Amino acid sequence: MRLLRLVLSLLVVAALVVAASRPRETSSFAPLETPCSASALSAPFTGPLPVTAVADYACEDGWAYMWATIGSGAHAIGVTEVLHFDVAQQRWRVSLRGKVCSPRIMPHYIYERGCFSD
Repeated sequence: MRLLRLVLSLLVVAALVVAASRPRETSSFAPLETPCSASALSAPFTGPLPVTAVADYACEDGWAYMWATIGSGAHAIGVTEVLHFDVAQQRWRVSLRGKVCSPRIMPHYIYERGCFSD
């Protein structure tokens, strides 16, 4: 009986070693890095008045703020935008500040810099 237990224990250990040494697909388990650059945050702004300059920005925990200039010349206007990263689409989306500006929703730094300007 002891010999049977020993053999079964060795088989279980061998199976665990083989399973642990198999290569795994890490892309489905690894979190994707959120891009945080002026160009990534400017990407949602397309159309007749694109972002022409970014004065300041920051990202934290899937949230970002951006102080930018939209348009140029007589049509240029300074804006503050709050964005949220859409994990499913892998891109930044503009958030309505009236709906998301809350210290319970976003990180404190983004809340301070993105919700109390303009």
